[in-house]
Amino acid sequence: MLAGFNIAKAQSESRIVLGQSAPFTGPAAQLGIQFYQGAKVYFDQVNAQGGVGKRLIEIRNLDDGYEPDRCAENTRKLLADDVFALFGYVGTPTSLAALPLATRDKAPFIAPFTGAMALREPFNKYAFHVRASYNDETGLIVKQLTSLGLKKIAVFYQNDAYGKAGLDGVTLALGAQNLKTVAQATVERNSVDVAGAVKTLVAAGPDAVVQIGAYKACAAFIREARKAGYGGTFYNVSFVGTQALADELGKDGAGVVVSQVMPSPYNAARPIAREFVDAVKAAGKDAQANFSSMEGYIAARLLVDGLKRAGAKPTRESLITGLEGLGSQSLGGFAVSFSPTDHVASSFVELSMLTGDGRVRT
Repeated sequence: MLAGFNIAKAQSESRIVLGQSAPFTGPAAQLGIQFYQGAKVYFDQVNAQGGVGKRLIEIRNLDDGYEPDRCAENTRKLLADDVFALFGYVGTPTSLAALPLATRDKAPFIAPFTGAMALREPFNKYAFHVRASYNDETGLIVKQLTSLGLKKIAVFYQNDAYGKAGLDGVTLALGAQNLKTVAQATVERNSVDVAGAVKTLVAAGPDAVVQIGAYKACAAFIREARKAGYGGTFYNVSFVGTQALADELGKDGAGVVVSQVMPSPYNAARPIAREFVDAVKAAGKDAQANFSSMEGYIAARLLVDGLKRAGAKPTRESLITGLEGLGSQSLGGFAVSFSPTDHVASSFVELSMLTGDGRVRT
């Protein structure tokens, strides 16, 4: 037993092991795959230069298929294996299952791929968010629609904590203008059974449909609604998985709007975009430059910046202090800020539009 303990200790002095539970199979798989690949591109660069304080960074990832029960089980397993921190979880219902376990274990829970307010309020010392909230995204979407005079807004949402978080954001933004949704309809998580929702929403004749789902269901809804004669516009929040949605829709994607919480990897104006695209090219493996992998890359950069401030022998506590000490800075033109009282790095949101040839315009 003691020999095993020494091995574990020796290993921890040469590596920093992060635990990630995310979908790597199923209809949300591209979100987990792309986030992981983007993060790995950055961690591999750091490791090639000797790591952080001579420690190499490793991500141990487990597939949860975007199901909360599997995610909770994975999280218990990762924490039992004594991972240093949890990183890059994907989804609201899954993150809501994992965060209490991380908190109980005093493990930092860094960069979940979700904008749900339930993970941000009340403030949790162990949770660090890189992206803007769904309220930020839906706020911008509603502002854009109403400024165009489009006030009959319907919501198609996933029937779980993620969908409800997005619906709440839309309701809040509309309420501020004394407006209400004209119709709402749901789809079950990991399902593309959208026929009922299409019938309900098309019948309401909305100017626009705001979609709070993942790429497979949202693509199925768009195709079926158009077949049913719907001629309005579709707006999605970033979690949909922009490139995955564009790939699913092909030419049917023309004109579909997606809000983004990361700087565009397709626009070389910001140094971070150029750095990221160059890093992906240099890695030359499976990684592709898109919004989901960009989020993984930026999350990895922030984590490493926190680790560099965490001292020669980093602990979970010193990583938290290191991240909180980052203050306000620009990551190659992308403003981020952490402090002891604020663990949300960014409120950046902008709109992008899919083209008919599978590309994304910002």
